[in-house]
Amino acid sequence: MASRRSCIFFLLAFVLSVLMPQSSAQNVTLSLYYETLCPSCADFIVNHLVKLFDNGLISIVNLRMVPWGNAQIEPGGAFLCQHGPDECALNTIEACTITIYPDPEKHFRFIHCVEGLALENKLNVWISCFDKTGIAQVPIDCYRNGYGIEIEQNYAAETAQLNPPHRFVPWVVVDDQPLQEDYQNFTNHVCKAYRGNQVPEVCQSLPLGKKLLPKENSISAVIEGKN
Repeated sequence: MASRRSCIFFLLAFVLSVLMPQSSAQNVTLSLYYETLCPSCADFIVNHLVKLFDNGLISIVNLRMVPWGNAQIEPGGAFLCQHGPDECALNTIEACTITIYPDPEKHFRFIHCVEGLALENKLNVWISCFDKTGIAQVPIDCYRNGYGIEIEQNYAAETAQLNPPHRFVPWVVVDDQPLQEDYQNFTNHVCKAYRGNQVPEVCQSLPLGKKLLPKENSISAVIEGKN
């Protein structure tokens, strides 16, 4: 019975994350394709993407975090990640967090915390990010019972369908347009793409007339309950 309730809970969480209406149809969709334990991804999330929430840009953005990156699915179905099993585990934990807590501010706070610890070489205490950000450890259950794998398989399929294909991570896409090497200038691209009337102050101060052209402890052991 408990297993059935758990199944229903995660199915509902997933459906809500897909169907939940965004704040505005006029908002700009910013999608980040990334992987955990990737220094460039962590730096972008912690030191750049966070500005969405600091300068009010999030009010015109539908933020999508897609933790898969350069991972692959082997013929037998196992995940193969650039940075080993710990990356695969944390990709799945972050995917579960995004699904269970679809509010971008909630799941971003958790991801920001984990990626910040990665930059500081303190990932042995990553689990503390649940307490620090005030969310429950439900994503660990999602990882353990296999629902996280299903979510990651969907992210893998989405990443594989990128056109053009991603060449590196972090790979940032604004309204279906990849920013490529210009990804750190996402604010400018978001402001240029926005067609609504609620223009945030950060956009009003940008010179948007000039077109921007892109330049060319074991973690798995902890969440599996082995420690």
